[in-house]
Amino acid sequence: MNKTIRRASVFALLLVLALLVRATWVQYYDGKALADDNDNRRNVIETYSRPLGNIIVAGNAITGSARTKGSDLAYKRTYKNGKLYAAVTGYASQAYAPTQLEGIYQDLLNGTDNRLKTVMDTVTGERAEPGNVLTTIDPDVQKAAYDALGGNKGAAVAIDPKTGRILAVVSTPSYDPASLTDANTAGGAWKQLNADKDKPLTNRALRQPLPPGSTFKLVVAAAALEDGLYKDVDEHTDSPDPYTPPGTSHVLENENKSAPCRNASIRVALQYSCNNVFGHMAVQLGQDKVRAMAEKFGFDDDEQDVPVRSYASVYPSHMDEAQTALSGIGQFDVTATPLQMAMVSATIANGGKLVSPHMVSQITDSGGDTLRDYDSDAGTKEIISSATAGQLRSAMETVVKQGTGTNALIDGVTVGGKTGTAQHGENNSKTPYAWFTSYGKSDSSGKEVAVAVMVEQSDAARSEVSGNGLAAPVAKAMMKAALK
Repeated sequence: MNKTIRRASVFALLLVLALLVRATWVQYYDGKALADDNDNRRNVIETYSRPLGNIIVAGNAITGSARTKGSDLAYKRTYKNGKLYAAVTGYASQAYAPTQLEGIYQDLLNGTDNRLKTVMDTVTGERAEPGNVLTTIDPDVQKAAYDALGGNKGAAVAIDPKTGRILAVVSTPSYDPASLTDANTAGGAWKQLNADKDKPLTNRALRQPLPPGSTFKLVVAAAALEDGLYKDVDEHTDSPDPYTPPGTSHVLENENKSAPCRNASIRVALQYSCNNVFGHMAVQLGQDKVRAMAEKFGFDDDEQDVPVRSYASVYPSHMDEAQTALSGIGQFDVTATPLQMAMVSATIANGGKLVSPHMVSQITDSGGDTLRDYDSDAGTKEIISSATAGQLRSAMETVVKQGTGTNALIDGVTVGGKTGTAQHGENNSKTPYAWFTSYGKSDSSGKEVAVAVMVEQSDAARSEVSGNGLAAPVAKAMMKAALK
């Protein structure tokens, strides 16, 4: 064979092999990346080519799918009582990435989760029938929280202490997820929601940690009892009043100037919310011991999934003693979500044990067969001893019966709680945050619930902003709904 022809043949063969290698690479390696690309409209068309699976509350679907007109996207997501459940569901949008449960279970709800595939689906390559998400939400508790928060900017969470089931997750002001579902109208709604100064898209219950104020005193009290600094909640503490923390000339003042806070016991200090007691107690313990207790309750956890990822509540590091004193009353750089403070009360109510909080009970296939049971998967950790938990329950009940939390009293229910009014802005120049965390136990049935409420902003005068005045009534409404 002519040398020139032979060389040309070899070169042509190499080109053919290169094309085959490239085609194979695109087909088997780049193919998935191209298929999963967010800009690939085929994915959106396929996702909305038929109805999605549903999110279920108490046996009833709070989501649905509606047929569209004049679009290559055959269906769009719909919501029942969208504003009420927005902090739970999030949204599934033709234009934007899904959020909350809609995002976490996107594959399950659109039928692409491999666990849904039958043998025939695997052979044919067809998309499986979508599955469903069964939540732990109690619709009565959810509505009680939403209605009680009303026009206030705030959030609330309720947990069953025995099971870890989250009964309510509410954030106000809310939004209607249905406004974001249709690609033709979602853009305008998206701009409007993001421009709103009240940030309705923010899930304040799970994803906005704020200073917890005096509700954090429960964590400091737990640390003091567990450490043995004080043997019980009725032992007198070493607490000067007024108290000036080391390294500063700033006096740690009490809201109630006439309260018996000098050397007060933990019970009395919680009852009157004595800053001098818990500021000094945090310094006595040292920041490391307080932090260790806070972290046992769940602070500083960057992977707190319920299954929605909750932002970490924070107990700060590298503080001086003056800053440690402020941390003891839930100020300085201490932050917490309502979920976190509900977890504190749930632990105390449950004898010192924290059952992993979760707002999904099961996920199922289209036929109702369980793919995963989160209730049975929920783990339990001992955070404090049962003796310490009993001591704290006793003191929290005094807070509600005779202290700063009387607005949470419920006939026929044993209620324990702790109020908080957290400073906001430089030199407390802005309206404080009002907090209340509590538990309730029915005297007749023994049924229990733990709640936390945070009111970030309200129409109340600054002088009327308090945990008892604004947050405790919301907690009361939630506990009554849960324990009825």
